[in-house]
Amino acid sequence: MFDMLVKLYDLSDEIVSLEELKKEGITIKRALAPDKFNIIEYVKDEFYDNWAGECDVAFSNKPISCFIAVKDKQVVGFACYDATAKGFFGPTGVSENVRGLGIGRALLYKSLISMREEGYGYAIIGAVDEAADFYKKTVHAVEIENSSPGVYERLISN
Repeated sequence: MFDMLVKLYDLSDEIVSLEELKKEGITIKRALAPDKFNIIEYVKDEFYDNWAGECDVAFSNKPISCFIAVKDKQVVGFACYDATAKGFFGPTGVSENVRGLGIGRALLYKSLISMREEGYGYAIIGAVDEAADFYKKTVHAVEIENSSPGVYERLISN
């Protein structure tokens, strides 16, 4: 695993087609505090306990630094930033049954554009593994040499 760097000032202002997702009944929105426990449970059930912990921290930020994808009043994807470290994007995940619709891409763009609007020039995508090609293609992210394990070195599980 390694970290990747994204130039936020190079990102297009045009977010991926949210209209296409709406046709599928999917909306992307910033999480609200009353939904915190439902979202954290979703992350814990669908992904990892560590990610649920990071998601919890995102709710402490102002504004909340978590975006969600919703279909039929159910969370089907999420993306956080500024959770484990300032300037970091992630964790992010999309439910298996709705993958391939562009939800991950939309969550990524919403998060990165928000980071740019909050004053960041760059974002770090932490602990990338098999998704490296997706980030390279989608936002022109580049690998940060010698970045493993990076900030995650302090994890108890390491």
